[in-house]
Amino acid sequence: MVHVVYCDNKEKELEKIIEGTKTMVIRAAAGRKIPHSRVFEGETLYFMKKGTGQISATATVRSVQNYVKLPEEDINRVLEENQDKLNLSEKHKIRWHKKCMCLVEFGNVEEITPLVFDHQRNMDDWLIIEKIEDVVVGTSIPYNYVKSRF
Repeated sequence: MVHVVYCDNKEKELEKIIEGTKTMVIRAAAGRKIPHSRVFEGETLYFMKKGTGQISATATVRSVQNYVKLPEEDINRVLEENQDKLNLSEKHKIRWHKKCMCLVEFGNVEEITPLVFDHQRNMDDWLIIEKIEDVVVGTSIPYNYVKSRF
């Protein structure tokens, strides 16, 4: 599988990824949510700055940490232990302070010739697809969430 990861434009996440000051992304919620338990070492991440409609960087998953039902002190510990890789702002520390977390460390970041993203209704901020062409203008297929179900 490959993954399309939206990067927060206000927090300059994509810029941090490209310059190497951010080597891990996080998704967290009150309960398990994509990509929790659905992303694996060796898979490919494609990064897109939210609002641009262009996929402009790629990386390879190095490691994944999945957590469920974390108590308050463990949430703080996990965020703090990974802050050097996550490079979270204070705003994002609050945003991702949730009981279920998926932390995805990556490497081999490469900027790519931008691919035009074919945005469809009801897409989340993390997509799991067979191949990147499935969401690129001209070769896209209707997104049906089958690969995103638990």
